[in-house]
Amino acid sequence: MKRSIILLAILALVGCIEGDYALYGLHQPETVVVEVPVEVPVIIEVPVEVPVIIEVPGEGGDVWIDSFEQPFSMDGIDIVWLIDKSGSMNQHAQSVVAGIEQMMLSLPPAGWRLGITTTAWYNSGTTQEFPLVPGDSVQDAWDAYNNTGNHGTEAGFDALYAYLIENTYNQSWLRQDAGLLVVFVSDEDEQSSRDFTSTATGLQDFINWYGNQRNSVFLASIVNIHQTQNDCSWGVPGLYVGDRYMDATNALGGVVVDICSEDWTPGVQAATAQATPHQEWELTYTPIEDTLIVFVDFVEFADWTYDALSNTVEFTSTPPEGSLVEIGYVIEYTGDDDDSAGDDDDSAGS
Repeated sequence: MKRSIILLAILALVGCIEGDYALYGLHQPETVVVEVPVEVPVIIEVPVEVPVIIEVPGEGGDVWIDSFEQPFSMDGIDIVWLIDKSGSMNQHAQSVVAGIEQMMLSLPPAGWRLGITTTAWYNSGTTQEFPLVPGDSVQDAWDAYNNTGNHGTEAGFDALYAYLIENTYNQSWLRQDAGLLVVFVSDEDEQSSRDFTSTATGLQDFINWYGNQRNSVFLASIVNIHQTQNDCSWGVPGLYVGDRYMDATNALGGVVVDICSEDWTPGVQAATAQATPHQEWELTYTPIEDTLIVFVDFVEFADWTYDALSNTVEFTSTPPEGSLVEIGYVIEYTGDDDDSAGDDDDSAGS
């Protein structure tokens, strides 16, 4: 019996070793879900309104700004005409005196003095001529013009320095508390070399010097302007174009007049108007009226009206002296000025 039990155990063991086998768990398998956060970029289309400026033909579109500085109050105005008296200027003699007469008529009835000299520094530094004053006539202007003599040196900057600083006689009538208006007249460019060099630095030196001579200084130049802009009946060589005079005048916000123009009156009147407070301002272009806006020292200014007949902004209260006045508007184009045909010749500026 004992032997049978042992044999049976051995047989059982051999059977387990040689046969196939498998292991099974006691429970059914489970599925485990684990949530892991993942950032995924998502593109979302959002409608955005973008303003687009479209020029409407026939209704303007270009913005323009007219601007000026309101003159300071002055105790009178001293005026100096420096005239090129070279031989080529003889043809302009009548226009010169007519321009001086027009200025005399445009000035207030009192408070001004007008001296006449040449663009030759050696002459302007020694001349002893009392200026024209209110009440003088055009004949007095002719006499003063003829008394300057004939001097061909075209050095207006040096001549002005000599006239204001070195001429001791002029100290008897020039007034430091008055405004100062200088008018250069020449058919050639400025050629100083004594006090101010002929370089760009010399030009800037003159601008800085003259700008500090008085609290209120003004400048005008009656010269040959560029060929494409002048009224001359002949081709003006580049040497004769008054670039340095014009550059100085423009730097000081002055007035440039074409020496070949038949009538200097508008330019002379504009030069004279520089020295008086502006109660009105004629616009460069015709505006779309409801676009007009005025700023004084960058603050909107409401005391004005617009006169369409004269195309002028009229101030109902005078802007303060020394203030920067800016008049902005959209230009009204009509007829041939319309850019609807793709012509972009019209341009705006300030």
